[in-house]
Amino acid sequence: MVNKYYFINKFDTNNINNQDKQTVIIYRNYSSNIKNEDLILKIKNYCKKKRIKFYLSNNIKLAIKLNLDGAYIPSFNKNTNHLAYSYKKNFNLIGSAHNLREIRIKEKQRVRKIFLSSLFKKNKNFLGINKFKILSNLTRKNVVALGGISKNNLKKLNFLDCLDFAGISYFE
Repeated sequence: MVNKYYFINKFDTNNINNQDKQTVIIYRNYSSNIKNEDLILKIKNYCKKKRIKFYLSNNIKLAIKLNLDGAYIPSFNKNTNHLAYSYKKNFNLIGSAHNLREIRIKEKQRVRKIFLSSLFKKNKNFLGINKFKILSNLTRKNVVALGGISKNNLKKLNFLDCLDFAGISYFE
């Protein structure tokens, strides 16, 4: 089963309505320092109604408090304080990395899946298919492709040992 991870930074029911049950919504709004619990609960309840999993980015404590499906730890977050928290059995931690050092940090943070970026998007973290394959073979964690994935290049994921993918533009 292929999981798709859709990063959102605002609540738009139209975008969520177009997703299937294999899509996981990850709410990340780094432009606002204020975490609006009411908005997060609104998204959670809407996703629950649609039978879509909902994760919160970069705030594990709040994700546990609001009883979400999981939390996403971005590559810049190197903190391991969450290891002292207790959470329900089916609560998942996922995180992103751009290089081997960050992969090792995510392993220490005990994430279940590591998002490797950027696969196709040519930015400062650009990996390409070959570097992506090399890095994904250096961990036993499940790897998720991230960055520049579109309907046009989706078939290229078959060259990788990676079925799961994440992004923004693919879903819009």
